Amino acid sequence: MKLHDVHQGIVKNRKRKRVGRGPGSGNGKTAGRGHKGSQSRAGNSTQVTFQGGMMPVVRRVPKRGFNNRFALEVYAINVGDLEVWFEEGTEVTPELLKERGLVKRRYDVLKVLGDGELNKKFKVHAHRFSGSGKEKIEKAGGECVVLPGKKPVVKNPQKSAAKR
Repeated sequence: MKLHDVHQGIVKNRKRKRVGRGPGSGNGKTAGRGHKGSQSRAGNSTQVTFQGGMMPVVRRVPKRGFNNRFALEVYAINVGDLEVWFEEGTEVTPELLKERGLVKRRYDVLKVLGDGELNKKFKVHAHRFSGSGKEKIEKAGGECVVLPGKKPVVKNPQKSAAKR
């Protein structure tokens, strides 16, 4: 290879491939689709899970239980963790938790639970608080700020209101 060969054949704005325009083009007659078969026909589309006629992995793997795809992903953090990781008077936000490495995955709702002891004063921003968690934060002289977030999906609001 020589230096002038390096960029040979590289085209910035390549022309589109015009198929079915006669034998001289090299893509005439069958237009690069071959002879017969489903992929030669218009309107052909294969499923993402298709594995050449073999039983797809999606159908081979056993399925167990129930998976609610509408359920919110709740990330829980304990007040005991706040005691260890933060200095007194810190304003604890979801962004700060992520920055410090306490939250490592994606979630929809951040919930503060009451496990552990809390002696420091914090202003904690979260989507939800457990009863004991809120109690411990306020007992230590801190403040709980409820962030607006996604609400759990309720199918029939009248039924859930009647249960309360």
